[in-house]
Amino acid sequence: MVAIKNHEAERFLARDVGSYTVFLVHGPDVGLVSERVRRIVKGLVDDPHDPFQLVRLSGEDLGGDAARLADEAQTVPLFGGRRAVLVDGTAAKKVEPAVELALTLDGACPIVVSAGTLKKDSALRKAVERSRTAAAIECYPDSDQDLARLVEAEAAGAGLGIDGDARDLLVSLLGSDRLASRSEIAKLLLYAHGAKAITADHVIAAVADASVQANDDALDAAFGGDMAGLDAALNKLHLGPVEAGLLLGAALRHAVALHRAKLAGPGGDSPFRFGLPPRRKVAIDRQLATLGVDALARTIVRLGEGIALVRREPRLAVDHATRALWTVALSARPRGGRN
Repeated sequence: MVAIKNHEAERFLARDVGSYTVFLVHGPDVGLVSERVRRIVKGLVDDPHDPFQLVRLSGEDLGGDAARLADEAQTVPLFGGRRAVLVDGTAAKKVEPAVELALTLDGACPIVVSAGTLKKDSALRKAVERSRTAAAIECYPDSDQDLARLVEAEAAGAGLGIDGDARDLLVSLLGSDRLASRSEIAKLLLYAHGAKAITADHVIAAVADASVQANDDALDAAFGGDMAGLDAALNKLHLGPVEAGLLLGAALRHAVALHRAKLAGPGGDSPFRFGLPPRRKVAIDRQLATLGVDALARTIVRLGEGIALVRREPRLAVDHATRALWTVALSARPRGGRN
């Protein structure tokens, strides 16, 4: 039984995996599944882009022809060299019979199957885990520790150091999708090129780079009950997964600040006492006059739930953030303005 836990995967992949004939890479983190599949394939063939070296099959290809995978795995390369088969196992039930048949072969080329979330009693997962020559590798979203290790490894690979504050700030901004995280890290490394080490200023400039004015416009529209203004501000921001999380974080901080200001009362210790541009001061004064303490408390809870959804489902981060801000805007509208 070869079932590789998520935290064991890096050590497993760093070893020689040539003794295994079938790899099942599965889990909810699509980006991490894709990354580990590419890493395995890179060790199996010389050129993954050569269709003679890497044959790609889908569930549709195998759904009505379970023997096709076995045929491809046993085909001798026309021009010699190494060969492997990559199977898209998103539709797990369609590929189960083909993989089970392939597990009985001797002398076949390696087979790599990528799949989404598979329960422990999944027939595909159980078949692979039972085989002595196959390995099932879990891929779950990165923890903060995983992200910190990834950031440090990527920085070292680029010949850059990174101080602890910058690393911790970057980790707090990254989501749980490996591909999205790598994209943001690559952007940061490019921005910091030429420096000796990555600092918090680099992180703020490269990753937290959404327009401050557009962010303020979105927050003021949401907390002012202006649906049209909110949609216009969101369109200007061109949100991605990371930016969506940052915007919701800013919305949560703004809601907490409004709540504190309401509790402090006129002349109290308000977070908005200093430094507001006139345009923002007018908007925030209007929000303080309109929104009640209880309504703001409910908004804080909703935004916290929205942030949790963004972290849990980064592929849907923009949708989750948009819905959360729509909810804020709807609850902030005067009763007579609600349809």
